Amino acid sequence: MTLEQTEPIHGDPHEMEEVEMEDIDGEGVLDIDGCDANNALAVVEYIEDLHSYYRKIECIGCVSPTYMEDQADLNERMRDVPVDWLIEVHDKFDLMQETLFLTINLIDRFLAKQNVVRKKLQLVGFVAMLLACKYEEVSVPVVSDLIHISDKAYSRKELLQMEKLMLNTLQYNMSLPTAYVFMRMFLKAAQANKT
Repeated sequence: MTLEQTEPIHGDPHEMEEVEMEDIDGEGVLDIDGCDANNALAVVEYIEDLHSYYRKIECIGCVSPTYMEDQADLNERMRDVPVDWLIEVHDKFDLMQETLFLTINLIDRFLAKQNVVRKKLQLVGFVAMLLACKYEEVSVPVVSDLIHISDKAYSRKELLQMEKLMLNTLQYNMSLPTAYVFMRMFLKAAQANKT
């Protein structure tokens, strides 16, 4: 398939022009998952079902871009501070990329549904990382290590109470595709590893 070039539209920049596609003999669609056929962990036989499922449920994991406006004691810049700090913690514990993306997804989804006071925002981040680790990692950081990294700002009891609140607020829904899932797929399609 090729894409015919068209003249730019002068007018509404958000309006998309329909482009005619034509088949060209001999030019096939690249099978980006074919190279993983011998990798049992890649579950290539289910890949179309997985991608379809991810597309179907991705909207569940999305939050409104203006969700922070509903927070009485927080603003967008305040959210950035614990996220930046969690990136450092993520690196310190040498966690997987999936864990970081799920951590941030959990924070955003929780804050979209639950009002949080400023002094508990770091706790929300910690608990999100703990839950993401439990979901994604083989070896999970010990709760006492997380408490130590926070300069003992929170007790074990507070951490576990927030974990319970977060899981209940999110209805235990942890299995959502994050931006990482789609980014990995797009980079594979773009053959980004062949530079």
